[in-house]
Amino acid sequence: MPSPRSADHPAVSSPQRDTVDSLISQTRRLRGGLDAVRRDTAADPGGADDARLRWQRALCELAVHQLDDLGRHLGELREGLPADHPETDAETSRAGTAPEAGTAAGAAAGSGAAGRAAGGVEATGGARTGRGSLLSRVGSAEWNLLTDEVTWSDELFRIFGRDPGDGGLTLDELPSWVFAEDQPILTGMVTDCLVDGKPIDGEFRVVRADEVVRTIHMAGEPVLDDDGGTASMWAVLRDVSELRRSERAVRESRDTLRHQQRIARTERRLAVEAREAVLPPWRGSLRLPSGDGFPGAGPAAGGAALDLAAHCLPSESGDRIGGEWYDALELPDGRTLLSVGGLTGHGVAATCGMAMLLGAVRGMAVAGIEPGSLMGRLNQLLAVSAQPSLVGAVCGQYDPRTRTLVWAQAGHPAPLLFRQGTGRPLRSPAGVLLGATAGAAYAQAEERLEPGDLLVLHTGRLAREAEGATERLLTLAPRLTAARSPQECVRIVAEAFGDEPRESDACVLIARVAGTGA
Repeated sequence: MPSPRSADHPAVSSPQRDTVDSLISQTRRLRGGLDAVRRDTAADPGGADDARLRWQRALCELAVHQLDDLGRHLGELREGLPADHPETDAETSRAGTAPEAGTAAGAAAGSGAAGRAAGGVEATGGARTGRGSLLSRVGSAEWNLLTDEVTWSDELFRIFGRDPGDGGLTLDELPSWVFAEDQPILTGMVTDCLVDGKPIDGEFRVVRADEVVRTIHMAGEPVLDDDGGTASMWAVLRDVSELRRSERAVRESRDTLRHQQRIARTERRLAVEAREAVLPPWRGSLRLPSGDGFPGAGPAAGGAALDLAAHCLPSESGDRIGGEWYDALELPDGRTLLSVGGLTGHGVAATCGMAMLLGAVRGMAVAGIEPGSLMGRLNQLLAVSAQPSLVGAVCGQYDPRTRTLVWAQAGHPAPLLFRQGTGRPLRSPAGVLLGATAGAAYAQAEERLEPGDLLVLHTGRLAREAEGATERLLTLAPRLTAARSPQECVRIVAEAFGDEPRESDACVLIARVAGTGA
């Protein structure tokens, strides 16, 4: 029986899982009780009618198969696989009552025509043989080797789609109805039974005269004469076509699920690799501009640089890698580029789109394009993109010599400014989502900063609602302004939003204005 489903695949809720576990336990108890009944029927009761005893044993074996099938299906249900074939439930439901039929010796022993075919036993109970019942898919047959007489039950004629007036198939005729690849199976079972006296237990497929294919499970035994020779062969034949179809559907569903999981794992790996390849390579704190290579650009020239830290918070499921980014880049003229944003969608397509946009942002910023114009050109780029998408973004350029931030936004939460224990969002310039309107214009705003000021830029998905994220960040003002470094600020934000049920990843970029001449 399949093992219980692991915690990383919570397909069913805990109450449902408890119910299925209870059903599995009941099935096991029934299976144990049925084994005791089988042992009783295996012993010769002395004076009991041989046909009745054979039929009881056959019903026990049938109940064994039904309970085993039920246990397997319950195990698969426990694994979280859907039972998407309506006949599976009916088959399983009827299987649950099979042990009772097997233990009701009088009721099930000779029900209907099957009982009469098993040796003329009269019906003693109310076992149903209608179209929808279990016994309507179970028939019996006996092939007498001494008289060449063939006896089939009415149910077996219905299973084979054969007119009772044509008589039952002989052992020589039966293989012609069987699939070519299954004929050796049937031949081997019959030979082992007639020659070696072995019981029959196996399956084969038959093609009826109406071209309907049925899968038949055959269980039987030799009937010996007084000298110990084989006088006839007796068997119970069960139509298991619907059950096997259901099992194939379950296997195909499982294979499809596993294939989809492999694809999802591969896509996630590619998405992570793509994002890691384009996001800034630095980890921990960083100071920009560095003052290296650009005369008069760095703090040594009297400017106020930015101390930086950033972090990505994963989604609730951990596997929905989106197109969110953060970036900080030293520009040739000594200014610092700050940007955050995110594309709609998830997976490789979103991360590849993010890589394209981030490359464009960096290229245009290095070329000296101001944030407002930069946003407009990004919007034009998305308008001609092969895979249109909507993008929210903030792009700013900070001049350390004047401590001035010039920035623009596209349908995105404004940066938050924290100063002396309080925080507020910056006043947003006009700008719609990138990719929403062709030819849209983007304004830009300017903010003069002071030494010690803290800027927090985030992608808006720290919480389910971007407004909620902004309000919660503002409540952290005393802790953020008292923090010793941007890296400590990142840890504070990660602790505050770490358990948030996000539908996608979220990025946060924190910049603190260093003291003049630091």
